Amino acid sequence: MDWSDGVRSLRRGLGIASRVAVARLKEDTSKVSLTASSARGHFAVLPEFGPNPGRLQLRVYLPPVPVRDGAPLITLLHGCGQDAASFARESGWTALADRVGLPLVLPEQQELNNQARCFQWFLPSDTERGHGEAGSIAAMISAAAVRFNSDPRRIFVAGLSAGGAMAAAMLAAYPDLFAAGAVCAGLPVGSAHSAIQALARMAHGAPECETGEWIERVRRIAPRGYAGAWPRLSIWHGEADEIVVADNGRKLAAQWRALHRLPEAPSHQSYSHQRWADAVELWMLPDFGHAWPVGCGDGLPAHFAAPAPVAAVPEIARFWGIT
Repeated sequence: MDWSDGVRSLRRGLGIASRVAVARLKEDTSKVSLTASSARGHFAVLPEFGPNPGRLQLRVYLPPVPVRDGAPLITLLHGCGQDAASFARESGWTALADRVGLPLVLPEQQELNNQARCFQWFLPSDTERGHGEAGSIAAMISAAAVRFNSDPRRIFVAGLSAGGAMAAAMLAAYPDLFAAGAVCAGLPVGSAHSAIQALARMAHGAPECETGEWIERVRRIAPRGYAGAWPRLSIWHGEADEIVVADNGRKLAAQWRALHRLPEAPSHQSYSHQRWADAVELWMLPDFGHAWPVGCGDGLPAHFAAPAPVAAVPEIARFWGIT
């Protein structure tokens, strides 16, 4: 079976599951939207969305105005020790959702999977297409896209730390689903395959790989024979990150440059920022630790959301082309 047959099979399976779940999804989200205030949106827990092989919970965030047909759809993956709603609010994504009028899909890890509530980005069984946590996240996105009549060309994923590494894995496993993504304090795809190896990569950096090996690590979890376009990627990392060292951000950029067949030299470079065509960008923030970068009036400083010279959400939204 080539990649296009596999994509069609997956879409048929998710489509059937989505139709079963979408009635419940519509009911639950419509109830929430009816109680939305004029100033702020609301979070809701949605118990039914289709296949859930990764045993995750789904929350959504609905803006205070009705979501228009064809709006973008953004999925956010929280870091270890976080919950989905706090991450969405503190990072500034709910403020963006309110301004633009779009929904947020918020998968949430459960302690029964990982006691620290980390997405298990390092386990092949949780990153393979249609399996584990990756399969659950894809099912959530499929159901939400049907419910909100989202533009299929503007589906995005972003994450922090373990959620960032999982976001990168989702882009690799489902390149046909996403237009672009954003990874903050994450790691390259395929850089670890066990919890012990993951801790080592976080502390000491991703392995040294030739260009071909970086590409192969992505293709191992991509649809077999995939020949389509690869999602664009915005990468953010603090130079002073002591939990996931900054080398991982640079190596993720190298991996995605290789995937897009871009040269090592950036097409644009300024303070803390490099960009390769319109496909890959890398923000390396001096003296910034392990957190999501927020600015004045954008996000809420918290344990894993810290003031920075550049706020990530507005820049990512511009890079994605939604603002």
